Amino acid sequence: MRELESVLLGNDLDAFDMYAITDELGPNQLSSEAENWEQMMEMISRGDLKEVLFACAKAVANSDKSTTEWLMLNLRKMVSVSGEPIQRLGAYILEGLVARLASSGSSICAALRCKEPASAELLSYMHMLYEICPYFKFGYMSANGAIAEAMKDESRVHIIDFQVAQGSQWITLIQALATRPGGPPQIRITGIDDSTSAYARGGGLGLVGQRLSRLAESCKVPFEFHAAGISASEVQLEDIEVRPGEAIAVNFAFMLHHMPDESVSCQNHRDRLLRLVKSLSPKVVTLVEQESNTNTAPFLPRFAETLSYFRAVFDSIDVALPREHKERINIEQHCLAREIVNIIACEGMERVERYELLSKWKSRFIMAGFSPYPLSSLVNGTIKTLLQSYSEKYTLEERDGALYLGWMNQVLVASCAWR
Repeated sequence: MRELESVLLGNDLDAFDMYAITDELGPNQLSSEAENWEQMMEMISRGDLKEVLFACAKAVANSDKSTTEWLMLNLRKMVSVSGEPIQRLGAYILEGLVARLASSGSSICAALRCKEPASAELLSYMHMLYEICPYFKFGYMSANGAIAEAMKDESRVHIIDFQVAQGSQWITLIQALATRPGGPPQIRITGIDDSTSAYARGGGLGLVGQRLSRLAESCKVPFEFHAAGISASEVQLEDIEVRPGEAIAVNFAFMLHHMPDESVSCQNHRDRLLRLVKSLSPKVVTLVEQESNTNTAPFLPRFAETLSYFRAVFDSIDVALPREHKERINIEQHCLAREIVNIIACEGMERVERYELLSKWKSRFIMAGFSPYPLSSLVNGTIKTLLQSYSEKYTLEERDGALYLGWMNQVLVASCAWR
């Protein structure tokens, strides 16, 4: 097991390069087919799960059916949803490769061989992930800090949230603004969301509005909630009720990567939404996104990126929850596996998990006419305090006015603000 661990902790991209380089070699330099099979058999006998996964991905990419099926047969014996982090991740990556091979990427539920849990159960799994890993708290806290700073002198605040989900992000902001010197502002939240989140909530956006209204009333904060039950890609200016005298804040937390861009659709909703928001003249726009490139990267580099990124995520869950914890499999299966399978199995409009690096997001925001709004040092200090209650393996880096949350040497989430 120690030998396996040392291999698994190696450089993912080195392993990817080892496979990718053979495509560039001339015919006289290529290893014989027998030698290739011998190499793969050695990988399997050593238990080099990462390398076997890469080999299988390459075989899928090359439409090498016999090699693919043989590797998949062996991978089935190497992966486990209840094993070590790489084994658990490998199980879902393998399902993604199976779905890609069968061109059944659109049938994610069937590929995962699981039924959608009841809405209350799904909400429970999402909440547990929220509690055991700081990814969402980091994003919400950094965004809220930027909004609070931008709105410190405003008496009427309109927050437009393009994926309001359960509305959890706004609980702490309402509580914080309730204690503002001179009294709280009047807050109006426009919550945008589609039927996917409605299922997890067990009801429509009205539930979010009721929950936040009760909280605001208990904090003596004037509050109003406007529900916009549509997909963010369908939002038009008339769906957002803008009132004179309100200071506008726009929140893009873990959602813009779901918008198809110019590489998928000529409509390019990713940039269209940014231009629409710019036309509202907001005081601040917050962006929180996964720091990874699964949007325009070709299949094999995207596969390498996905394996490296989610390996860190699964490692962090392993530290937070005992391996034998009965709900851990459910959290990984229902909150993470679908994303993994979608990234690996799907192409075109069907691939909805399209992460981009912050450098690319910056280009998009600048092209839409925005300028950076640096996050305050007070927010940074608060997040550092938050991370102290988690594992010391989490990292926080401030760079060019943005914040980056990572696990060991893998950056996972980036947060920044614009105006």
